[in-house]
Amino acid sequence: MTSILLAALTACAAQAGDISIAPSRMKAVGTVDARFQSYNVEMVEVTGGRFWKPYAQGRMQRDRYSNRPPIDLANPRLRKLAAALSPAYIRISGTWANATYVADTESAPAAPPAGFNTALSRAQWRGVVDFARAANAEIVTSFAISPGSRDANGAWKPDQAQRLVDATRSFGGHIAAAEFMNEPTLAANNGAPPGYDAEAYGRDFRIFHAWIRRSSPETLILGPASTGDSAAPGATSIRTRDLLAASGPGLDRFSYHHYDTLSPRCGVHDHPSQALSEDWLARGDVTLSIYRALRDAFEPGKPIWLTETADAACGGNPWDATFLDTFRYLDQLGRLAKSGVQVVMHNTLAASDYGLLDERSFRPRPNYWAALLWRRLMGTTVLEAGTASMPGLHIYAHCHPARKSAVSLLLISTSPNATRRVTLEGPAERYVLQADRLQSPTVRLNGEPLELGAHDGLPRLAAHTVPAGLLRIPPASITFLVMPDAAACR
Repeated sequence: MTSILLAALTACAAQAGDISIAPSRMKAVGTVDARFQSYNVEMVEVTGGRFWKPYAQGRMQRDRYSNRPPIDLANPRLRKLAAALSPAYIRISGTWANATYVADTESAPAAPPAGFNTALSRAQWRGVVDFARAANAEIVTSFAISPGSRDANGAWKPDQAQRLVDATRSFGGHIAAAEFMNEPTLAANNGAPPGYDAEAYGRDFRIFHAWIRRSSPETLILGPASTGDSAAPGATSIRTRDLLAASGPGLDRFSYHHYDTLSPRCGVHDHPSQALSEDWLARGDVTLSIYRALRDAFEPGKPIWLTETADAACGGNPWDATFLDTFRYLDQLGRLAKSGVQVVMHNTLAASDYGLLDERSFRPRPNYWAALLWRRLMGTTVLEAGTASMPGLHIYAHCHPARKSAVSLLLISTSPNATRRVTLEGPAERYVLQADRLQSPTVRLNGEPLELGAHDGLPRLAAHTVPAGLLRIPPASITFLVMPDAAACR
């Protein structure tokens, strides 16, 4: 009688709810890299220099950059919080890396040599290698391509890149993957010599390819690290298609960059009301379709990596340090994993307004707590949730990373007012992220504020148990569910 009653109650709940979640019927649709969720530390953070000014510093109309000292990669809090997101890739790159001189001395020279804009010391790079080791993060980087890195004929020379590879090895580390340069599509603004075009890139890439295969064969070659080929603001000056045609094959992984928009620092003023719209959340799909087609045409079958991404380029939107951007952050991870992208590197770990951590205190922002929940709950096997669509509710499913036969689901409710209903065909552990207001710098998990404890201890991240049957999803909330009996996860 008990089983009959339960079945009847479940059937009634299914009629009341619009979506049924049944782990036993979910099918595996792919896998992602174990270091799928990764992050960037810009080269200019390592060397110190001028980077995107946080909005809190004001006077943005006068200067969109601010001077900053080198990031303290030995900071215990920074290391602890990064390690909690491991395993990951740490990408040391960005626009500034294109013109960074690699010094062979412990301290950087007072001024970089001609043809470079800044200098990286051995001590600073040792700090990167030590941080990566402490955080269980594999190093990804790119190399200088500015006039100082070239011979008399203007061709790229690998001597600076070789110095970085040698230094990494001398510190007991290794470079897991490297892009030749950062964003060659925007070469005119990224430190390349005047008049740099696709033909010059093709020549240089072939030199780079031969050198890295010879000098660091264990390093994966990423590329082309393009951005701007879509219709988004900031049109590209060199087409990726032309770059790939000029360079020929030779990539181990196909990499690209994506931002939904530009920040006010670069002249775009989006309204925060757009941040939960279907159009906003789907912008990354358009970019991926462009680069997947180029991958298929020039490097068929190569895994795709998104090596730089955030809500808005140029340091982030004013709301990117709040709970409002967490919907985009997690939805992007869910979409890209389901679409077959193997690695996603958020820009940045701790710089400007799009950092997962505050750049001064290294205290977690809402996106960090979301990243921590993703790391603990969403494994590498991606499932088709097998649910009907519902406006304002996005659902993603992965096998749990540690519990056999368990599936973790991510339910993102983008409706600011409406409660969504789903029917669970089994009990679940529930984790609900909410905030008092969407643009809040703090977030609550199951009603409790998420914050560091004594000695920077991470909170427990405790779940609430819910029974099978109807489950209400609150408006403007993010829910993780862990459920048993997923056949695809055995």
